[in-house]
Amino acid sequence: MKFELFRTLWGDNRRWDIPLAEARAAGFTGLEARIPPTHAAAQECSTILREEGAPYIAIAMTGGGVIPNQSASVQNHLDDLRCAVDRALPMNPRFVTILGGNDRWPASQQAEFIAQAQEICRAANVLCCFETHRSRILATPWVTLDVLAQVPDMLFTADISHWVVCCERLLNDPADDLSAFVERVHHIQARVGYDQGPQAPHPGAPEYAPALRFHQSIWQQIWQSQLARGYTTTTMTPECGPDGYLHTLPFTNMPVADLWSLNIWTGQTERQHFQQAMSARGSKKELG
Repeated sequence: MKFELFRTLWGDNRRWDIPLAEARAAGFTGLEARIPPTHAAAQECSTILREEGAPYIAIAMTGGGVIPNQSASVQNHLDDLRCAVDRALPMNPRFVTILGGNDRWPASQQAEFIAQAQEICRAANVLCCFETHRSRILATPWVTLDVLAQVPDMLFTADISHWVVCCERLLNDPADDLSAFVERVHHIQARVGYDQGPQAPHPGAPEYAPALRFHQSIWQQIWQSQLARGYTTTTMTPECGPDGYLHTLPFTNMPVADLWSLNIWTGQTERQHFQQAMSARGSKKELG
């Protein structure tokens, strides 16, 4: 199975060719970014992607910003998704990650949204998966498992850091069975969260080693599941970001680290982790 890294454009407002060149220099394959807000902007980005031969993972955000409009209905979110997918199609995305819905919705309403969102994407002939994210649908592992039981063919973009914060602990107790979720993950957004925050100041810092090990264990389980499902490529987007995620010093608000350096570190570390995991799996098969 091939391992491909994508660069997040979260917080990067430059023309896409500039971060893409930096990404390629650091060993990344393509870009993951929100679908541009207008057809004209999407066309400009589409031209860059086509000229550079770069793959693209689209993010469709519905119902407002990262924190959704609390009055937005399921239909409002679906209407936003339909428009976003229409803008994304000329960009030929690998798939669309949907950051949608509202954490106040009960599992039945979340399942309703997901089922109808899938129909929108099927009609457009584009694969979709649903991101695990605070403030949105799938905000905790427990509601996610309830929703999955109602929509068993759904796929996930896994960002486990949000669940760690919501549950205020690493989900490594023997009772924390996430296997049904793992078996439906299509894409990984890699950020190391800890019990009190969605982003460690640096994922390689020794004081966050237990959190890193937990996330790596989940990512490795996902790779193993994808391999068993016949995946020939796995995709990962290191997603350290700004907007309150990046720690800053009091009074000066100076960042404690450089975001792109954090994402390069995460990408290089996980590429090595992936290679070691696949090598170990191959050795076990030979011994068997």
